[in-house]
Amino acid sequence: MGATSVEPDSEQRVDAGSVTDKHTEPPSRNRRLGALRVPRRPRIWFELLLIAISYGVYSMIRNAAPTREEQAQENAQWIWDLEKSLGLAFERAVNHGIEAVTWLIVPMNYYYATLHFIVTIGVLVWLFRWHPGRYGATRLVLFATTGVALIGYYFYPLAPPRLMEGMDFIDTGQVYQTWGSFQSESMQSVSNQYAAMPSMHIGWSVWCGITIAVLARPLWVKILGVLYPTLTLLVIVATANHFWLDAVGGLICLGFGYAVVRLWYGSSPYRLPRRVTPPPPAAETAQSPS
Repeated sequence: MGATSVEPDSEQRVDAGSVTDKHTEPPSRNRRLGALRVPRRPRIWFELLLIAISYGVYSMIRNAAPTREEQAQENAQWIWDLEKSLGLAFERAVNHGIEAVTWLIVPMNYYYATLHFIVTIGVLVWLFRWHPGRYGATRLVLFATTGVALIGYYFYPLAPPRLMEGMDFIDTGQVYQTWGSFQSESMQSVSNQYAAMPSMHIGWSVWCGITIAVLARPLWVKILGVLYPTLTLLVIVATANHFWLDAVGGLICLGFGYAVVRLWYGSSPYRLPRRVTPPPPAAETAQSPS
């Protein structure tokens, strides 16, 4: 995901300092709104601040959701019964089968605890550096996806399989004392244990996968983009942290995120210009004829 990741339209640029209407001059308010919809060159300090504040707010709201353990258990049983009625209740078989393979399940535990953040941040940095014109819109997809997921966490508490009562799912993080396990006291104090629906591990990983597969140039990088969310689905099921229906919830949230960007920019984020021409200095703008 380096400098070789360039699309055929990579030299297309947009002037961030001008928004025109083909027919009539829009009112001042419409011009200002139109200007907000034009891709702009991201500023590193603003992006770091925005991501830090957004993640802080996300964590605060997610963990502020009422702890309704009884309802979370009832919802988990309903999800499990629905999957059984569909003939697709395979989570327990996958969990028990992979848990016995120590060399495989331990890396999966660390995968679940770390790559969720590392890969997502890495893709954001890659976009910022190599696709600045698409960065803002693609980042908005991620933010809108995460924002709507909070509704699910607040109004639909769901126990993950590993916490279901009367079931024999194996909490692989607890069994192998993996760093980042949700059973540790430090993690329990900062994380809502019953916020399993929707799965943002899937929402974020599919966002990463689509972005890489569409924008990266080398075929092997595109393949990695496709494999990443696929492996993530296996991991969240094998570690008993999610039902596969939680993954469906994550995809629905991601679809909402892409819809928001489509309505705002009138285009897919990946079809926007790769680079942005900075607006002219204020002095030049003032001297130019109206």
